[in-house]
Amino acid sequence: MSSNTEYDSDDYVTRVLINPDEVSAADWNTLLEQQPGGSASGPFVRHEYLHALHHSGSAVPEAGWALQWITLWRGNTLEAAAPLYIKNHSYGEYVFDWAWANAYAQHGLPYYPKAVVAVPFTPVPGPRLLARSAAARRALVQALKRHAQAEDWSSVHVLFAPPADMEAAGAAGLMPRQTVQFHWHNVVPGVGGGEGSATAQFQDFGHFLASLSQEKRKKIKQERRRVAEAGITFTALRGAEIQSTDWDFFYRCYARTYYEHGNPPYLSRDFFHRLAQTQPGYWLLFIAHNAQGERVACSLIALSDTSPNPQAAYGRYWGALQRVDCLHFEACYYQPLAWCMAHGVQRFEGGAQGEHKMARALLPTATHSAHWLAHPAFSDAVERFLEREGEGVAQYLDHLEQRSPFKQPG
Repeated sequence: MSSNTEYDSDDYVTRVLINPDEVSAADWNTLLEQQPGGSASGPFVRHEYLHALHHSGSAVPEAGWALQWITLWRGNTLEAAAPLYIKNHSYGEYVFDWAWANAYAQHGLPYYPKAVVAVPFTPVPGPRLLARSAAARRALVQALKRHAQAEDWSSVHVLFAPPADMEAAGAAGLMPRQTVQFHWHNVVPGVGGGEGSATAQFQDFGHFLASLSQEKRKKIKQERRRVAEAGITFTALRGAEIQSTDWDFFYRCYARTYYEHGNPPYLSRDFFHRLAQTQPGYWLLFIAHNAQGERVACSLIALSDTSPNPQAAYGRYWGALQRVDCLHFEACYYQPLAWCMAHGVQRFEGGAQGEHKMARALLPTATHSAHWLAHPAFSDAVERFLEREGEGVAQYLDHLEQRSPFKQPG
């Protein structure tokens, strides 16, 4: 695949890019901001973030992420774009298809390479099929399929996609899939007009605790007390307040978490250096200090936008150099939630999986992906599988909704 491979159509010129430098940050980000919710979708799909993944060596062919962005142009205008990566494994995606790969292998067929439209290592829902219009989005999906067929890839997967992307993907025959994450919403149950209503938001952490059932409230108080009794205090730093030495400490903690589980970290120190240089306002760092004032742990939170009161926050990474009972819960949930309440943040997304998050009032939320398989028989089999899986997910969501951590009326 050479740079700027082009396909002509009646309406667009399709260019396949293999380096983020082949499209300007201004063009890419302008297109992103035209998507529903795109101006407050976090740092992840912005050009600077994807550029950092590539040029830091974190998401490159050697790591199993070969960039082949699909872009549609009219003259010098970028009409549509998708962050497409070619994969020779399924790590770092968080929508699991290992069983599909195994089934291919059992029948002597190659599942890899496959194509994913995604942000590497980032299970955060947001725009994936960037387009100036619904027609351009539909054309983009067709361009993805044509390119996959021309390259003889097994499949195309659009991961953690919003409704507009799912609609376009479905119209092109991609199969929908639903998974579950856990998100916290700054809405007092039964009060106000819904998310975003100032009268409906929690005033502070005490107000939030008062809304929970006695069991959940007691558990959280116990967990926070254990951390406080261990002499742990926290400092919150945002944007330019996060110095290079703070990023160094964060990375030490982050890398240790991976190594303790027997794996090297996905992301390099240079990746975070680039984020600090190009996207400082999108990051919030909580640093834990012990009674001697030594830094012992931290958690890194992404923000939806750079305003003083962002719409959403996203739990991303954490690590600790000292073991303290319940420190993970404090660093990754209670400190961020308290910050969200103090700044009027509407939503906190806790990342992939984790039913234990419900005890911290992160409620089940459906996330969506779309899938196309070139092999007709396997496509039919996967479609039947997804129908059964979808029924199971719906039942699981219904079951979880019966276990609300909030006080029940009466």
